[in-house]
Amino acid sequence: MDTHEVAKYLKVKERKIYELLRERRIPCTRVTGKWLFPRRLIDEWLRQNSDYGAAEAGTLTASPPVIAGSHDPLLDWCLREAHCGLAMMPGGSQDGLLKLAARQAIAAGIHLRDEQTGEYNVPHVRRELAGQDIVVIEWAWREQGLVVANGNPLGIQGVADLAAGKARVIARQPGAGSQVLFEHLLSAAGMRKQDLNLLAAPARSETDVGLAVIEGRADAGIAIAAVAASLRLDFVPLTRERYDLAVRRRDYFEPPFQAFLAVTRTAAFAERAKALGGYDLSGLGTVRHNGP
Repeated sequence: MDTHEVAKYLKVKERKIYELLRERRIPCTRVTGKWLFPRRLIDEWLRQNSDYGAAEAGTLTASPPVIAGSHDPLLDWCLREAHCGLAMMPGGSQDGLLKLAARQAIAAGIHLRDEQTGEYNVPHVRRELAGQDIVVIEWAWREQGLVVANGNPLGIQGVADLAAGKARVIARQPGAGSQVLFEHLLSAAGMRKQDLNLLAAPARSETDVGLAVIEGRADAGIAIAAVAASLRLDFVPLTRERYDLAVRRRDYFEPPFQAFLAVTRTAAFAERAKALGGYDLSGLGTVRHNGP
């Protein structure tokens, strides 16, 4: 269904659908720039958000064919290329783990640094999905840094340059992997969020960070190199992070997920990763955790 059809199906106005899209609250996929809403995903979404309750609904039906969690441009492209029936429903790494635990998704994209160990993702999965049949597989190491305007007019070279207050900084929503990393980098530099000239409203995605810079609402924000390149913005590299997929073991072996993984073994996938930039795929598919 397109936006008009899904609005009619849900008996709401189209502007409500666009509002849900902006807030990443409705399952969808994007094909050649057009938003599409698979009826099966919409039905599952309605069931999960019914008064009956998500927990009870999860006992009646299988998890919807959704990959929740943090958005990744290469992952998004791969799902579209696979035509496997899986769709992204991005909303941040922590939100993805919550949806995975509630069986509102078959998988979650995550990039959460553990403050105590410095390890990525696995400690969070062990704590928040303890005892569940979750497999964590590596997707990619990605370059994270500050997205700034073309020519870097403020001469920003790192987080310390944000402290003077001249740069308007856009943060990410609480629970987003990029925000967890940003707060760690601030702490490592002896800084606090209070030292920054932060915009009141956080960005809901890394693409939104870049758009805020393009529109002149912000001077800098944390995002991956691929986002900066796609929007033709300058990029100040800060660190590397590991982005993983947490998936239920049963769903890992199902045809949709296997069809998705098959695309990662193609030349087109390698070419797309190179074009986006900022990806190290040398460990793609490595099992980082295999739950009971």
